Amino acid sequence: EKIANANGSAKSATARSGLLNVPEGSLSLAAAALGVVGVAIHAGAWSEFFSNLALMKENVQNPQDFWDAFNFWVFFAVGHPLLQPILWISDVLHGSPGPMVFDLVPATFLMANILFIGATAWSKEFRGALNVAALSAFLTYVGAGLDGQAGLGDFNLQLNDSYQGQVVKGCPTYDEVRLPSMDGFDLEKYQGKWYEQKFHDWTQFKEVYDTTLDIKLTSDKKGWIDDFGVKGPAPDSAKLSWDKSPVANGAHYFMFGRVDENDPPGILREKGFGVEFPNYIVDVKKDPVTGDYTEAIQFQCLDRGGVRVFEGINFMSRNPVMTDGEMKAMHQRAKDAGMYPFGASEEQMHMVARRGEDEPKIDNSWQQMWHAIGVDKVLELLAESIEDGGR
Repeated sequence: EKIANANGSAKSATARSGLLNVPEGSLSLAAAALGVVGVAIHAGAWSEFFSNLALMKENVQNPQDFWDAFNFWVFFAVGHPLLQPILWISDVLHGSPGPMVFDLVPATFLMANILFIGATAWSKEFRGALNVAALSAFLTYVGAGLDGQAGLGDFNLQLNDSYQGQVVKGCPTYDEVRLPSMDGFDLEKYQGKWYEQKFHDWTQFKEVYDTTLDIKLTSDKKGWIDDFGVKGPAPDSAKLSWDKSPVANGAHYFMFGRVDENDPPGILREKGFGVEFPNYIVDVKKDPVTGDYTEAIQFQCLDRGGVRVFEGINFMSRNPVMTDGEMKAMHQRAKDAGMYPFGASEEQMHMVARRGEDEPKIDNSWQQMWHAIGVDKVLELLAESIEDGGR
């Protein structure tokens, strides 16, 4: 009986190997080889990253400060590459031919998934190669972010990154970037809805669109809440599936901060993802008649031990659309503020896509399904609970 079982196992293994018709371990070795090449291409950037990381750890007195900043970096370094296959699979799903099942999923996509799951369950060789390939792709993508080749606007990951060949270390002081337009700044007039036009910020994703920021002070004027509204993915990021997303009609998350009486007007202390850093309001443009703020430039910067971990730049307007002339003028003001080395030049910023204020709410079979299972209600409750918890 034992001999029979052994023969059965051997036949099963042979069948699986024969199904793939490849030498054992060859797929995993091929995937690993591609991963080595991907890491090697960005070897200089990886070396610079670990050197800066070691310097930061050496210079930071409180180990918790180091780990908070590092975990903040890791969270978004991981989040961006994880989003890419999700968008790709979504477009494959909605681009598959054939009849629809419940007016939601093409039958051919379901069949392809059954075959894929079957191959994964049947073949240990295939499973191993798939895991190695996923890790290789992940390391290559993060390496490209460290090298500045995966989108300078939303995935420029390097610590103390360079500008025009020169390394720019640490964060500037507020006085070093503040423009004269901030004289007499009134924080209460800064409240309200802003439309984000461009950003340089790896805590944001280029795949979203129609981004808004609704800023309000707490009743005691010592804190502030930023209601960050997004829709996604953008039509250009997922041409076939963008309108099927559970957040195609929008979602909100909240950032919280405090107003420190020791700070000059124009600095808000922002807290999120385990770290606190200053949010500099660098520039405001005023309406010549009313004096209301119509445009603004924000700059967030986090450093630890003289090593800059993160910089975020936001170009914002009270209007959903800006002209090319208005945008160029905003870039010039950012340049005058000395912000180009930190990511404010045109080639270093991502322009936020906009679908249009008058476009109708998206309604299709997928949106009806999300509504039927209560996803929109869950998002609303989550946003309300986060807002209430931050008051």
